[in-house]
Amino acid sequence: MKKPWILWTLAALITLLAAYYQRTTGPTYPRKINVEINGKTEKIKFPRSWAGEKDFKLEINDIKGLTEAKVWFKRYPSNDEFASLTMTKEDENLIAYLPLQPQAGKLAYYLELKSDKKSYFVAKEEPIVIRFRGDVPAGIMIAHIALIFLAMFFSNLAGLFVIARKKTYKLWGNIAFFVMLVGGMIFGPLMQKAAFGEYWTGFPNGMDLTDNKTLIAFVFWILAFALNIKKQRPVWVLVASIVTIVIFSIPHSLLGSEYNYEANKVVTGFIGGF
Repeated sequence: MKKPWILWTLAALITLLAAYYQRTTGPTYPRKINVEINGKTEKIKFPRSWAGEKDFKLEINDIKGLTEAKVWFKRYPSNDEFASLTMTKEDENLIAYLPLQPQAGKLAYYLELKSDKKSYFVAKEEPIVIRFRGDVPAGIMIAHIALIFLAMFFSNLAGLFVIARKKTYKLWGNIAFFVMLVGGMIFGPLMQKAAFGEYWTGFPNGMDLTDNKTLIAFVFWILAFALNIKKQRPVWVLVASIVTIVIFSIPHSLLGSEYNYEANKVVTGFIGGF
């Protein structure tokens, strides 16, 4: 292939598709449910992640014809009974405040909506699970996210340059390695510490899948980098590139940090949902 810009374009497209996939999957992104109330379909968005040191503000559109709205919730996982809060009207919305949980603590919740004619339960059979985390400084979050996707871009580019038999694959592979080092192995733990109180919850400290995904990709890039120092071994760059795109296709935050209410500590290795 004589036109490198085609490889750059392909690498960018693959990275953008991966970014979109990460943005729309996983147990921490909002869940949207359509419910038919009084003959009209309403779309309700349920948050599944909450940051900060204040109670979680659940807010939905005020639905015409409702006489009462309640949110039922309990700690997750636990043997607690569901408790309820009556939602109140604020401007054009209905709101309720669910109690703040420890870092990595979770609540399961669902809605009960009443009209003159009947009651509607939303997500009762499969309650929404929301995870609480600490505030992550904007600089750390932006740096981590930007560098991880830059690392993925240069990883894709290096792999495509190997396939196209371009000698500059080594340059892009080296850049991918160093960007992964900074973005994943430095800013990643800083973000984890701010959000959940621990710098590293992957192997050997735990089974946090996000940390372990980063670790696996980084190990393969260490091999690719080291094995290409004195001799050209493009196959290792291609392998590292393929491993990177595969593991970053796994939805974000699966098997993530979770607060164990019985042990009163953060544990890892749980899928965030019922």
